[in-house]
Amino acid sequence: MSDAPDTAAVTATARKILTELGDTWAVVGLSGNRDRAAYGVAQVLQRFGKRVVPVHPKAETVHGEQGYPSLDAIPFDVDVVDVFVNSDLAGAVADEAVAIGAKAVWFQLGVVDEAAYDRVRGAGLDMVMDRCPAIEIPSLR
Repeated sequence: MSDAPDTAAVTATARKILTELGDTWAVVGLSGNRDRAAYGVAQVLQRFGKRVVPVHPKAETVHGEQGYPSLDAIPFDVDVVDVFVNSDLAGAVADEAVAIGAKAVWFQLGVVDEAAYDRVRGAGLDMVMDRCPAIEIPSLR
C-alpha cells in the first residue's frame, strides 16, 4: 500500500487533471437519475467545458451525451475516468481506465481503494481519491 499523498500533492494533482489532461470525462455510474450525485456533478463539469460521457449498464443519453455500457465500448479517446461506484467495484473500473488509455482516474467522495491507486499510479496515470471535481473546479477559475 502506498503512503497517502499529502493534501498539497492531492490538490496539485486535482488541478492538473482538471486543467491540463483534456476535456473528455467518462463518468462511470452516470444515469438519467436526477437524484444521484453523478447527475449533478456531470452538470457542473459540463458548465466548466468538459465533455461528459455517461457510462452505465443502461447506456442512457444524459445531459445530451450518448451513454455507453462500459468504458471499452466508448469509440473515442477518454481523458479522465470519474468513478461513481462503490469502493468494492472501483478497482476494476480503475483497471479498465488504464486498459483504455485514459490519462487519469478520479474516485469520487467516499470512493477509496489504495491498491487501485497504486496500480493506476504504477501505470503512469494521475489519480485522486475521495474528492469531487464539482467542488474543486470552481476554485480554479
